[in-house]
Amino acid sequence: MAIEVKDIMGCVAIAVMKDAPLTEIAEAMKRFAVSAVTVIDADRRPVGVVFEDDLLLTGADTVRPGMPMSEPVRQRQDHQKPADTTAAQLMTSPAITVTPGTCVRDAALLMHATRIKQIPVINVVTGRIMGTLHQRDVLRAVTRPAEELDADIGAVLPSPETFTIEIDQGVVQISGAAEWRSQAVALTERIRMIEGVVDVRSDVTFDKDDLLTVPRRCRRRHSRRPSRNRAASAAAWVRRCMLSLASRLDT
Repeated sequence: MAIEVKDIMGCVAIAVMKDAPLTEIAEAMKRFAVSAVTVIDADRRPVGVVFEDDLLLTGADTVRPGMPMSEPVRQRQDHQKPADTTAAQLMTSPAITVTPGTCVRDAALLMHATRIKQIPVINVVTGRIMGTLHQRDVLRAVTRPAEELDADIGAVLPSPETFTIEIDQGVVQISGAAEWRSQAVALTERIRMIEGVVDVRSDVTFDKDDLLTVPRRCRRRHSRRPSRNRAASAAAWVRRCMLSLASRLDT
């Protein structure tokens, strides 16, 4: 069974309000030993994220992303004063979030794609923050010993004695025989959904192919229907015949 975010998430919501000053953001990062904090609005809904790198910009004499190059130096320095800087000014938005029902594998792919180490977990109904998913917890969930994977894979095999399983760094090699092609495909997909399985290489053979597709030419022949233009032309022809017949009867 696939592990979901709710199974490994932290119940502490590491977040600050939009008007939180720089000192409060830094204290939150230090207290929870994290490299980013979620920024929430008055309704506790995530609106952005402040990273450690964002804090460094407050003391640097450089132009921040999004700041016009033509802005006077004095005005740029005023923007960079730590005492006047809030989370809303530093944050990257929108916030990337997951829900408790999100598959841990999907969360791991999201972390990898966005290069972030923690994601706020929100209530699927209200959108309010309810916890935090950390990269270290995700890694523990998806990195599993081969013995555990072998046990979970054996549980989904219809006849374990007819299949051979080899596991190498999360990659599963399966060989054996099935009666139907659909059974071989379904088995591969079921193994692929197990947490900790990186990929599946299947050498499962089958006796009967029940996934044959109907040739396109045959499908067209059986599904041919009169077009709207043909139907309209036929209806017009019928109307003309009726009018002609009516005129003849009148004369």
